[in-house]
Amino acid sequence: MQSPLRLGIAGLGTVGAGVIRIVERHAEMIAARAGRPVTISAVSARNRTKDRGIDISAYGWEDNPVALATREDVDVVVELMGGSEGPAKATVETAIAAGRDVVTANKALLAHHGQELAEAADRAGVALRFEAAVAGGIPVIKSLLEGLAGNRIGRVMGVMNGTCNYILTRMQEAGLPYDEVFEEARRLGYLEADPTLDVGGIDAGHKLAILAAIAFGTRVAFDDIEIEGIERVTIEDIRHAADMGYRIKLLGVAQMTDAGLEQRMAPCLVPATSPLGQIENATNMVVIEGDSVGQVVLRGAGAGQGPTASAVMGDVIDIARGIRLPVFGQPADTLVRAEPARSAVEAPFYLRLELEDRPGALARVAATLGDAGVSINRMRQYGHAGQSAPVLVVTHPTSRAAMDAALTALPGTGVVLGAPFALRIEDV
Repeated sequence: MQSPLRLGIAGLGTVGAGVIRIVERHAEMIAARAGRPVTISAVSARNRTKDRGIDISAYGWEDNPVALATREDVDVVVELMGGSEGPAKATVETAIAAGRDVVTANKALLAHHGQELAEAADRAGVALRFEAAVAGGIPVIKSLLEGLAGNRIGRVMGVMNGTCNYILTRMQEAGLPYDEVFEEARRLGYLEADPTLDVGGIDAGHKLAILAAIAFGTRVAFDDIEIEGIERVTIEDIRHAADMGYRIKLLGVAQMTDAGLEQRMAPCLVPATSPLGQIENATNMVVIEGDSVGQVVLRGAGAGQGPTASAVMGDVIDIARGIRLPVFGQPADTLVRAEPARSAVEAPFYLRLELEDRPGALARVAATLGDAGVSINRMRQYGHAGQSAPVLVVTHPTSRAAMDAALTALPGTGVVLGAPFALRIEDV
């Protein structure tokens, strides 16, 4: 059996502790599967004495994670600190420059600096693996890089933020308003320190950018993603969608079109009977469509100590086996810079309006939509609320540009109260 593969772990939070537990509990199994032992040489974190429920006394300690990246007794740096800048970025850059392989769970780092890190890894001849950065324990990166490598990918889509899915599921099941469920999620510890990373769609957007780069052979382009969070989704929207046979999900979609690469992360209506419509709570799901394989559905835990540490160890064992793959599936210098396309694929939309309850109001709305190029499929008026009437419109397939034009024009009709709200109805 070969000499051990020695790990240096930077970051001892929930995931870091989980990785140590797996290495310690399954040492014999890992060695048998990897063809060599996997050991831990040293660790680094902000607080050496914090009780993490694990014993780290047998490992070397570094106050500075960058120093960990250059230790002679470390072959692979496992970066679990998070953040697109600061110590995480410096540690990964230093490790690559020092000829160390890197495994990370850091989606923000890859979404913002993936291209430059991939180029550096290619030059240094080292591995940079990141299965744990997307969808927790679901092996979606490995599926794209290996199992589906012979397919031309048509579309990648999925529910990739467990917190948002929990909030939307809880609103649906309990009939609770968004603000109340948001506070419940905060109390349960589901939200990031900055909640907008979750409910604003940013966290999931980072993951979509990474998947799109692998799927379409493009440079990571997080800034090109259209991102909309779930903050404006109301319990009424949840109920209206259910009445029509849909559920609302924060859905990420990436697809190559004639106009360029379309990437969007936004709440959408999906059929309640579809796989995406049926996932609940903190579960994640990624759907990949290939020209040869058809549709592949991957579902599982999107976060948590066990699932994320499992993904980290999958990458570590691949490195121990000697498996070397380009970071995004092909040499970094062959990745193309894709032309961004904004909602190039037409779709029907759900439109919620609050109208003044007076004659001719619906006619003005219909005329305004028509002027913007939006055709009405069906319209429903719900119970009156004083001098106003809530109205729901479902359109025929239309472009996002036409819908935006309609949303801009509707308040000028003199009969629309407040801001109209539209959600795409996604074909899944």
